[in-house]
Amino acid sequence: MSANTDSITTDRAPASKIETGTGLRWWFADTILLGQRNLRGILRSPDLVFYALFQPVVFMLLFVYIFGGAIQVQGASYRQFLLPGIFVQMVIFGSVAATAIGVAEDMQRGVMDRLRSLPIAGSSVLLGRQVTEIFRNLVSIAVMAVAGLIIGFRFQGSVLQTLAGFGLLLSFGFAFSWLAAMIGLSVQSVQAAQSAGLFWLFPFVFLSSAFVPTETMPTWLRIFAENSPVTSVVNALRAWFGGQPAGDSAWVSLAWIVGLIAVFMPLSIARFNRRQV
Repeated sequence: MSANTDSITTDRAPASKIETGTGLRWWFADTILLGQRNLRGILRSPDLVFYALFQPVVFMLLFVYIFGGAIQVQGASYRQFLLPGIFVQMVIFGSVAATAIGVAEDMQRGVMDRLRSLPIAGSSVLLGRQVTEIFRNLVSIAVMAVAGLIIGFRFQGSVLQTLAGFGLLLSFGFAFSWLAAMIGLSVQSVQAAQSAGLFWLFPFVFLSSAFVPTETMPTWLRIFAENSPVTSVVNALRAWFGGQPAGDSAWVSLAWIVGLIAVFMPLSIARFNRRQV
């Protein structure tokens, strides 16, 4: 791991003495370099890649073929209803688990201390990991889309609607990656990061319209589920993938995405800059 950080050059002046244009160029180059470092780390663990890609497929098959026969959805097959929810579950679980655990591992092994000692911005260190997560989510979405088509799911919207849905999905995963980075920077071990990252995800994802219609829930629970960001994104995906306008769901989803990034991105960067291991 240290070899990867040692490859980052230190032959430039401190950021405060670099001209604006040059500073932006270095910031962009550092972000790409650190993203490549994280990507190489992922590729060195093919078993983890395999499980990360196919775990959502297992979830999909379980719900479609075991629970699907008992769940009735008005106006659509359960396959069409379920897949957008599985897409959202996949990017949230993947973004939070991978980012939180990866950041915590780098903290525990001293990699973050090494990076902090170099003349690079804290934002480029964390953003490099987020860029890696976008690529990982792209591959996961492609695998899920193929698996969905095999079992009977169909993208019934226009090409523009389908691309808008995938763009919204990637943006939602990017927003939650900043929350995950904050978790990874706040705990003392990889095990704690895994527990903290997953502890709240299961109720958060399942208390939504991802797997069952919210109308079937008790009133007090339905109020929470209908106002969950997961529900907003899932409903927008269902509309676009089904060839319908998303209406307010799209705007509410974008508001959640912007809000999550606006809150957790600066908090994570500030935490990284002052964190001591």
